[in-house]
Amino acid sequence: AALSAAAVPAEAAGDLLVAPTRVILDGSRGTEVVLNNIGAEPATYRISLEIKRMTPEGGLEEIDEANVTAAERAALDMIAFSPRRVTLPPNQPQVIRVGVRLPDGLASGEYRAHMLFRAVPDAVPAVAVDPAKPAPTGVSIALTPIYGITIPIIVRVGDLGATATIGNAWVGETKDGPAFEFDLARTGNRSVYGDIEVTRPGVSEPLLLARGIAVYPEIGARKVSLRVPPELAVKLKGPVQIRYTEDREVGGATIDAVDRVVK
Repeated sequence: AALSAAAVPAEAAGDLLVAPTRVILDGSRGTEVVLNNIGAEPATYRISLEIKRMTPEGGLEEIDEANVTAAERAALDMIAFSPRRVTLPPNQPQVIRVGVRLPDGLASGEYRAHMLFRAVPDAVPAVAVDPAKPAPTGVSIALTPIYGITIPIIVRVGDLGATATIGNAWVGETKDGPAFEFDLARTGNRSVYGDIEVTRPGVSEPLLLARGIAVYPEIGARKVSLRVPPELAVKLKGPVQIRYTEDREVGGATIDAVDRVVK
């Protein structure tokens, strides 16, 4: 059976489930993002926009608002959403309405911000002090994990296009274990996004299936690194075909397909 190595259409962090995991707007109409608290207790979440840029290693680094470009500033200004804070009872979905207001004279291109859903920790109840008892000594620190999810909100203006090509492929070793790795280059004036399938020649069942692989417009190429179990890392060496296809929701057309001998 194939190993699925990436995101599904809904993403979870802590007890929050968010769907979809990617939004594309063309300015003519808005859409909705659905939040669901899959925990057993009510939870409050704050919703905001931030700028992230893709690195050549495929990661996303957060950019301080003081350092954003004019296009990134435009994305923050044109994307509208509500509400900005929600309290969700268990298993009670909440719709976040997302729209875009295109300013006059906006240049063609792809504009992107990332919507952040962050848990608001419960307030710590006050502790009554008994004057008959000695005061506590030392310092007590309570650590509360803050869970968050980000999804890209993409606005496309004008007639845009892009394609991608798969470069070298190899099995590498990361600090978390073996990974199937390859170079992915992008050309054009928008992002590319799709699924990767790795098959052995003559065998229809894929060895590896990874969904939601993107290359954003701020970079021309990135390294893709997909963690795999050691036993699969061995099977991936040798001759394989690597196929990059558009997301199935937009037709699943092939973006690139190559034969490689993986070392």
